Amino acid sequence: MKKREERKNSPFEDRKKFCPFSQKNSPRIDYKDTKVLLRYISEKGKITPSRITNVSSKKQKELAKAIKRARYLALMSYTQKYKN
Repeated sequence: MKKREERKNSPFEDRKKFCPFSQKNSPRIDYKDTKVLLRYISEKGKITPSRITNVSSKKQKELAKAIKRARYLALMSYTQKYKN
């Protein structure tokens, strides 16, 4: 009988996670590059957590700081705009 830790619930559990900003030729985190920053914001305007995006903790802090700076300088919206 296998222990709970040994059982595989999902085929994606074996997949190795990597930070999208730590690879070669990866985009740099910059507050002026709103196209990259918008990928890491949810539909409600919240910053997506690193456990979902697989961003390392060091880069997640830089990403959050860049998003907050872009919002403060009005390059990005604090909330997402919805079309009615």
